[in-house]
Amino acid sequence: MIIESNTITAKNKAGGKNEIYITHLLTEKEMVGQCKMFARVLIPPGASIGEHYHYGDSETYHILSGVGTYSDNGDPYEVFAGDTTFCPDGSMHGIENNGTEDLVFVALIIASPKG
Repeated sequence: MIIESNTITAKNKAGGKNEIYITHLLTEKEMVGQCKMFARVLIPPGASIGEHYHYGDSETYHILSGVGTYSDNGDPYEVFAGDTTFCPDGSMHGIENNGTEDLVFVALIIASPKG
């Protein structure tokens, strides 16, 4: 596992298990208020991001490597490299690495349009 200097460690993220690693790919200034996060996330085997709601934004995961179980409003789905998930505003999701290798994905949180 390679951890870059701009990577943060999050323990029990959203009520999940163990530590995950988040590498921010763009700064707040670069996202100019349109996105809340654009990052690469690494979840080691046995770790997870707990189920959580999104209000005022949506989140997309694009799986780069590894396998895991993605929860879409409580419904579990197996995810693999190349898969993309989407959690719209007002919905809930979570993800767990139940494989033997690191689960790595790009996470994008986009602010919902103000209406």
